[in-house]
Amino acid sequence: MRMIGHYPVHIEIETGMNRLGFAMEEIEKLAEHLTGNPFVKVQSVFSHLAASEDPALDDFTMHQFSLYQQAVAILKSKLGYTFIQHISNTAAIFRLPALELEMVRLGIGLYGIDSAIANQALLQPAATLKTTIAQLKRVKAGESIGYNRRTIIEHDSMIATVRIGYADGYSRKLGNGTGRMWVKGRPAPVAGSVCMDMTMIDVTGIDDVQEGDEVIIFGKELPVQQLASWAGTIPYEIMTGISQRVKRIYFEE
Repeated sequence: MRMIGHYPVHIEIETGMNRLGFAMEEIEKLAEHLTGNPFVKVQSVFSHLAASEDPALDDFTMHQFSLYQQAVAILKSKLGYTFIQHISNTAAIFRLPALELEMVRLGIGLYGIDSAIANQALLQPAATLKTTIAQLKRVKAGESIGYNRRTIIEHDSMIATVRIGYADGYSRKLGNGTGRMWVKGRPAPVAGSVCMDMTMIDVTGIDDVQEGDEVIIFGKELPVQQLASWAGTIPYEIMTGISQRVKRIYFEE
């Protein structure tokens, strides 16, 4: 059987992430192997920046770029043809335009989120996670909220139970006052431990709160970066951790 055409391949160069890709000492051998293979053609060569959002690590980022350029030069020389080159992620697009090359990989930026925060004003958040209040309850001082009595109420309070929990992707790390939710233009602290399907928040002092009212978990009013900071993680984990049982509604202009 005769094979017609070439099978396109995409090559990752390992420049410092130590995750995937061909190491620099393997590039010469790789080029020789590809040159002798009539069935494949290199479509693109790329690498992955480890810390492009951090100005303190720009020297390392530029070192990665230098290694990548060296690998590209070897491959182009051996193969005798050109290919698409790309290395920039969202943070590099903002901070290091010299690294843009022929393509960029706009990842979390597609959702209007800047992982470095500095350029957030230039982006419009494209996703909002919200829920509603299931029940309001007056709780007296000295009473506890939720499992294991982790929050003891110091003053008579109004507690709202909202329809979201760790099974939906709302981290238990946000319990006991660590996290906040947005209710009627004000932040309301989480009270007690986050439950599987429900979370309690303290809405004391927020006027005219009613059962059924909307509660923003993250969005324009409450940036996902802030939620991630409270949970001790990154926006990527918050966004990808929203479970499939959470209803998605898509809007198109």
